[in-house]
Amino acid sequence: MRRHSETHRSGRGGWLRAAVLGANDGIVSTASLIVGFAASGAERHAILLAGVAGLVGGALSMAAGEFVSVSSQADAEKADLALERRELASYPDGELRELAGIYVKRGLDPALARQVAEQLTAHDALAAHARDELGITHELRARPLQAAVASAAAFASGAALPLLITAVAPLARLESIVVAASLVCLALLGAAAARTGGAPVVRGAARVVVWSALAMAATAVIGRLFGAA
Repeated sequence: MRRHSETHRSGRGGWLRAAVLGANDGIVSTASLIVGFAASGAERHAILLAGVAGLVGGALSMAAGEFVSVSSQADAEKADLALERRELASYPDGELRELAGIYVKRGLDPALARQVAEQLTAHDALAAHARDELGITHELRARPLQAAVASAAAFASGAALPLLITAVAPLARLESIVVAASLVCLALLGAAAARTGGAPVVRGAARVVVWSALAMAATAVIGRLFGAA
């Protein structure tokens, strides 16, 4: 038989969201910081120092936030699995009826639902309840350390762009070059994320560019009002 293959986009939601948010935050926050310092009339070394500090602090902040958030999710999953394990040991018949009831609600007739529940319980009762009652699967289990590392790496990769531009661009036009390059990269990032997720490309790029431009404009105004120049 010829194998039927399908490509679904919904499974990409978790990693795509984390990668896009991390890189987007890295570009926007670091570029905004650099633009604010450049608008104040600071020297290149001061601007670079601020950018590096923003990269390190932002990446570690993203990692810590992601680790705490996903750890809380992992703790909740462990607690639910422990409770389910105790219920399976204490009330196996009730848990079997509960699992069969889930399959009935999904469209199976009661006799077939009971048979499916019995076979899955015999194979791995906890896995069956985790998947069909709790919505917990091995592929989607919370992994705090992995999430923290990925979030920090995504932020750092985004923040590296305005830093590299700051190191090589003429100081007199640094502000405008950083803004232009960052907005172009953000538009491409938003468009790529929208295309991967199946959303309208123009809308995905536009919403990233608009909010990022507002952030950079705000720091530029602050730099000019309270800067050293």
